Amino acid sequence: MGVGMPRAGLAYLLLLATTMCWGANAVAGKLAVGHVSPLLLTQLRWLLAGLAALPFAWPHLKRDWPQIRAHLPLLLAYGGIGFACFNAALYSALNHTSAINVVIEQAGMPMVIFALNFIVLRQATRGVQLLGFVITVIGVAVVVSNGRLSRLLQLDLNIGDALMLIAIFCYGGYTFALRFKPPMHWLSFITVICAAAAVGTLPFVFWEAARGASILPDLQGVAVILFAALGPGLIAQTCFIRSNEIIGSNRAGIFINLVPIFGTLFSVALLGEALHVYHVLALALVLGGIALAERGGR
Repeated sequence: MGVGMPRAGLAYLLLLATTMCWGANAVAGKLAVGHVSPLLLTQLRWLLAGLAALPFAWPHLKRDWPQIRAHLPLLLAYGGIGFACFNAALYSALNHTSAINVVIEQAGMPMVIFALNFIVLRQATRGVQLLGFVITVIGVAVVVSNGRLSRLLQLDLNIGDALMLIAIFCYGGYTFALRFKPPMHWLSFITVICAAAAVGTLPFVFWEAARGASILPDLQGVAVILFAALGPGLIAQTCFIRSNEIIGSNRAGIFINLVPIFGTLFSVALLGEALHVYHVLALALVLGGIALAERGGR
């Protein structure tokens, strides 16, 4: 117990940092509209993240090269599916459906992780974990419905929601597959999969350009790209990978439902949106649900 609790505490801090970065990324995404096109933003984000990590990762990359070469298809899948396809589907979904739909659907990602762990590894999910997950989803529903859950019945589903389901399965599958990560330094791992994501996003960028939808970044667009690359990209993904190593994908995945909560709080702080009582209620529900799930998952 004396060894396990400090490691779990580190995982909690890493997951809080991760979800805060991803919540802030939602605000950055709003600031990017009209200043850089979404698929170009995705590609440049991973390209810059990989370049930023490269000088620090270079000695580890040379040492880990046998592992990288031996597991190259898996590493390409991590970057191509977990980073490139997830972000491409997510940004494309936002062109067709509402942000409310996207946030609610993203809250189902932990269930994908639970299901994959059970189907592939026969890793059972305890009832208290499922109860905690349900409570977090209720908290997310409260915040995205502005405290009026009846609004959720009025949401329209369309092709954007189908794209969001693809995004959920991409990142849920990536999170599950992190348990099979090859033994290598974390800097080697994150640099290789960022590079894979940058290459994997190129077809989406070419498709965006062919449709005449590309927007080259202006000064504000460049600032958003830099933030997305270093914060939600490099730092958050590294923290998420490490937290999965410590407590496993089932327990780490449920923290994803903090993202819309932090996104709302950052919108209040940075965009001047109003803070309401239901925001506080939603935060309490999400934190309570995570705490309950954690108690059952240890």
